[in-house]
Amino acid sequence: MIVVITGATSGFGEAMAYTFAKGGYQCILVGRRQERLTALVTKLEKEFGNQHLSIALDVQDKIAVEKVFTQLPETWNKIDVLINNAGLALGRDAFQNADVQDWETMIDTNVKGLLYVSKAVVPYMIANGKGHIINIGSTAAKEAYAGGSVYCATKAAVDAISKAQRIDLLPHAIKVTALHPGAADTEFSQVRFKGNTAIAAKVYEGFTPLYAQDVADIAWYVANLPAHVCINDLVVTCTAQANSVTLFKQ
Repeated sequence: MIVVITGATSGFGEAMAYTFAKGGYQCILVGRRQERLTALVTKLEKEFGNQHLSIALDVQDKIAVEKVFTQLPETWNKIDVLINNAGLALGRDAFQNADVQDWETMIDTNVKGLLYVSKAVVPYMIANGKGHIINIGSTAAKEAYAGGSVYCATKAAVDAISKAQRIDLLPHAIKVTALHPGAADTEFSQVRFKGNTAIAAKVYEGFTPLYAQDVADIAWYVANLPAHVCINDLVVTCTAQANSVTLFKQ
């Protein structure tokens, strides 16, 4: 079994890499930071024994994505699962004060990157007669919130793309799951607040958030259901969170 995981160098992606490798999958790990990818592959192979492949790649780069996946060695093209995990939020400013470059980066990564990788991997799944795409969305796809207009829009796009993919790929026995986590304590807030660790830490004060392993465990469960079962849409929050805008902090 082979799984492709984008955004594999931290957070959900790294946790998924460990979870799927432990479960016997061979992992194609995609991320921008080669040093982290190399270290992760070394750890996985040492701990679990399977062979894994690292690909240093920015999913925003359409040409690079096409080239890398077109040239996959034959031993790696029997892809069973694609987890489109690469994504980010940048800034938390009101619409009128937001940085347009932040918008561009979020759209290029969260939407275009997901499309580029999916388009490159789907032909392998069609050839194999089966497959499963798991798109990592967000509770932000379901309810917009102040200061998150474009991030929320990108995740709403992930939701819509997942629904359309599911319809289009139905004749090829390719499952599509949209997995929408709520507040999760990863590098997400550090990236959103551009390295301001003090502000990032405050996001998770007063409640117990999701952790990367929680989401990895859910992705594993979804990916390993019987062939005739597909979870189409799954919203996951910590107990203290009702939706993207409602949290109970003590």
